[in-house]
Amino acid sequence: MSKLTSFKLLSFDVYGTLIDYERGALKALEPMFQKSGNPDLDQKHVMKLLHNLQAKGQVEKPRQLYCDLLESVHPILCKELGLAEPTKEESKAFGASIPLWPAWPDTVDALRRLKKVYKMVVLSNVDNASFEKNNAASLDGFEWDAVLTAEDIGKYKPCHDNFHYMLREAKNRFGVEKDEVLQTAQSQFHDHHPAKELGIKSSWIWRPGAVAGNRYVRAASLDVMSTNSLLTRR
Repeated sequence: MSKLTSFKLLSFDVYGTLIDYERGALKALEPMFQKSGNPDLDQKHVMKLLHNLQAKGQVEKPRQLYCDLLESVHPILCKELGLAEPTKEESKAFGASIPLWPAWPDTVDALRRLKKVYKMVVLSNVDNASFEKNNAASLDGFEWDAVLTAEDIGKYKPCHDNFHYMLREAKNRFGVEKDEVLQTAQSQFHDHHPAKELGIKSSWIWRPGAVAGNRYVRAASLDVMSTNSLLTRR
């Protein structure tokens, strides 16, 4: 097991890890729950359906912007949940909700403290405009050393190309080698399994109740309870 002091760069997943993606998405779906008279749908069921629809869309249309992907799956999600058919405006509003999604309570303080020690890099399945707005609003405009998005790469995690892209950027921009990179994420599906397949060390940030991206077999090199725990494990 590598010690945290052996790493020079933390590559962060954002949605699910730093941003409470599930709470944000469920909040954005509330208008449809109310409109349909179904305010008490099982939230885990909703998020599993959304995860599956997103994963399918990300494979079929890897160059589609994430905000547009959310907009496109919204009417399908509503149909599968037995909700009313959304208008085009309602689906567009769902896709545009990303900048409003909240950070986990420990995120911002931990990022600021970790930045004193590590290069801080985003590797996220998001579009640039949505992340820029969300970073400004929910992450207090945190200054990342690099932001690498699905829009930049043209593919979505768990595609190995995204991780190869990140490793090249780490080497070219900062002189950081593969064994000095720690992939830091909640999702086993999007991050830890592909990282393990590529020989990249990873740290699992456990988010209680999170549904999206879970797998029965965990693949992370290191388990921590929160982003702040990365500081205490050094």
